[in-house]
Amino acid sequence: METRTFYGNLTPTEIARKLVATFNRGNLRAQKIGSGDQVIVQIATNRYARAGGQTATTVTIQSVTDGVSVQVGKQNWIGVAASLGKTAFVALRNPLALLGRLDDLAQDIELLQLRERIWETIEEFARLKGASTRLSERLRRITCPYCGTANEVGTSQCVACGAPLGEAQPRTCPNCGFVLTTGETTCPNCGYVLS
Repeated sequence: METRTFYGNLTPTEIARKLVATFNRGNLRAQKIGSGDQVIVQIATNRYARAGGQTATTVTIQSVTDGVSVQVGKQNWIGVAASLGKTAFVALRNPLALLGRLDDLAQDIELLQLRERIWETIEEFARLKGASTRLSERLRRITCPYCGTANEVGTSQCVACGAPLGEAQPRTCPNCGFVLTTGETTCPNCGYVLS
């Protein structure tokens, strides 16, 4: 499962509505479950799809301080793999019969990219709403490790005790929005290598 956090004026219900509007068409069906601070969206192949294999995945969206956390589950590949196997078998037996399976092949290739399309939809919607994986201004405060006083980001010394704050500057992973601790060179959430 992959998790990303978006900070800004977003709610789980808004993202769920966008996902349902985008994926509840053609050979896919999407449904929203729950409301409020946690919403789940299930995206799956329509039971009566005329082409391609069967697949499904779940998106869990929940509120966090000043934003939302989105988790896209692992995609069920068995139906797509079976359909691709059938296409390969048909092509081996009679290459001309492959022409009759072009719709299945095209649908299977599209389904292999479902998780990427889900992330693209979420990221585009977040961008349109002015949200990003960067910490919100309200959360961008540095707590002095010596006296516990909150200081503005970028401040080099604590306003209360004068202690140096250089190592305490907060940052997030540019890929998933996970809040990183000082000295981390790889995001513990997504594995992104920081430069």
